[in-house]
Amino acid sequence: MRRENRPSQTKFSRTVKEWVMTVGIIGAGNIGGAFATALAKAGIEAVIANSRGPESLTMLVSKLGSTVRAGSLQEAAAQDIVLVAVPWSKIPGALAGLNFDGKIVIDANNSIEAPLYRPADLGGRTSTDIFTALVPGARVVKAFNHLTPKQLSGDPRSEGGRRVLFYSGNDMRAKAEVAAIIDRLGFFGIDLGGLAVGSQLVQFPGGPLPALNLVKFD
Repeated sequence: MRRENRPSQTKFSRTVKEWVMTVGIIGAGNIGGAFATALAKAGIEAVIANSRGPESLTMLVSKLGSTVRAGSLQEAAAQDIVLVAVPWSKIPGALAGLNFDGKIVIDANNSIEAPLYRPADLGGRTSTDIFTALVPGARVVKAFNHLTPKQLSGDPRSEGGRRVLFYSGNDMRAKAEVAAIIDRLGFFGIDLGGLAVGSQLVQFPGGPLPALNLVKFD
């Protein structure tokens, strides 16, 4: 079996001190807002956007400090690393017309949404497989979807160790960049391998890992 298909820990391509990129966030709901909060706490600059425009995010960004600003969908998508966290049925519309060619795109989506919380019919595919088709040319990494918003925005060391955050992807460099963000945020990242395996393990609903709150003790 190839190494890419086995869970492992990816070596980071950059250290915590070397992180200088601005992260784009498309979606300002529970997960997008929690991710923005975590980035703000770590001093990572970000541009967050939603379908209603920057003015609708004034209250949110005022709570996050100077490192996170509201922008348009185009501004968020223009960053080298972009996290997408949008209600499942609205993803195609949110991404329409945006160019992600060559960019690292983090799939933080789950194929379920309020108010009914019924699993979407994926036709036997994984949600990440469907998502990847919507961002042609992107280097997709699945991450940040399996923790609750409270866990994602809270203290990753509150349980006495480092809360575990899983990620997977087919591009090793892209995974290394996302691993660096995870480390900067204070989480303990675990590489689940390629998307074919890793995205199924963290898929919600259906995967075995979203129900777990794991902590790595040093």
